[in-house]
Order: sequence, then structure tokens, then C-alpha cells
Amino acid sequence: MSAPSLLNPDQTDALQEVTNIAMGQAGSSLASILGVFVNLSVPRIRVLDAASIGTAISDMVGRDKEITAARQSFHGTMRGEALVIYDQEGCMDLADLMGYDGQLDAAAEREILLDVSNVQVGACLGGIADLLEASLTYSAPSIMAEHIPVDRLIDPKKMTWNYALLVEVNFTLEERNFTSHMTFLMPEESIQSMGEALDKFMENF
Repeated sequence: MSAPSLLNPDQTDALQEVTNIAMGQAGSSLASILGVFVNLSVPRIRVLDAASIGTAISDMVGRDKEITAARQSFHGTMRGEALVIYDQEGCMDLADLMGYDGQLDAAAEREILLDVSNVQVGACLGGIADLLEASLTYSAPSIMAEHIPVDRLIDPKKMTWNYALLVEVNFTLEERNFTSHMTFLMPEESIQSMGEALDKFMENF
């Protein structure tokens, strides 16, 4: 099955709408924790071959960036990995907003990023699952990589999928340098399940 045929244009448009609604919920949850307005990009939906995913993420974040990333897997009607990617300047701004003073040590930075990642992923994926009447369970978030160049985040040789659905949204904070990039990666069979759920969603409108 070729990558473009895994989701048709109507399903892609519906997924963008559903993701946009869910990301609004995630943005509101994050804003209430940090006490600042959260800006969201328009969700971008792509089906890519596995070899292209690392390049796509580098293009999204910026090729000269050093990043830290958290990951959280999800299972159920849909299966995949959620990644939340942070640049280092953003980590410091986040610590300031959450009341950390002075030097931020590694343990405190991990705790902050895992907490924020859990909020973003849980609110967004939970919103998508609710809208699509899907059931999901989540693993605990974990740190996937720390202080590495973004082009080292994904090793295409270790990918076990032929194609993956890449859903990406960027979070920024008003009057701050903070940016986080959230992506969801789903394998072929999960994309097909997503397509069926989207068809049912569209039938109700």
C-alpha cells in the first residue's frame, strides 16, 4: 500500500479538524498551569515513509537546534508514539514560569518536561479519542533524548514501520521564547483504524 492511499483527502481534512479541537483543549490545560497565553499552530497531517520521518522532524524544529525530547506510547483503537520536542531556551523559560529559581539541574528539568509533556499529550490524544469514540491507554512519559542535535533524534534504520502518520503541532507561549513541537507517529495498521474512525465521525455531521 502506498503512503498517499493510507488516508484519503476527506479523512485528512477531518483529522485536521479533530486535532485542532483537541489541541485547543491541550493549549487551555497548559495555559492554566503556566498562567500565560498559549499559541498553537495549525495541525499538519502527513503520511510519510519511515526513512523521511527524521528529516521531517528536523525541518519542523529547525536543523540547527539542540533539543530534549519526551516520548509517550499509546495503545487501543489507535497505537503509536507521541513525541514532545523542546529546544533548550524553552526549557529555561518553562522552569521560570513554574517557579524554579536559579540554576536548573538535570533532575528538575526532566521533572518539568515530563509533567508538561504529560499534560499536552494527555489532553490532545484524549480529545481526539473522545471525538472519534476511540479507547486509548497511555504509558508513563519518559525522556527519549537530552541535549542532542535534532537530526540525531530519529534513526531511520531502527524504524520497524514502512509508513507512519505524522501529526505535528507547535506550542508557543506569549512573550516567551518557549516552543514545543508535538508529534504523533502511528504505524500503517493504526492509520487504517484511524481512517475507519474518521469515516464514522464524518457520518455524524
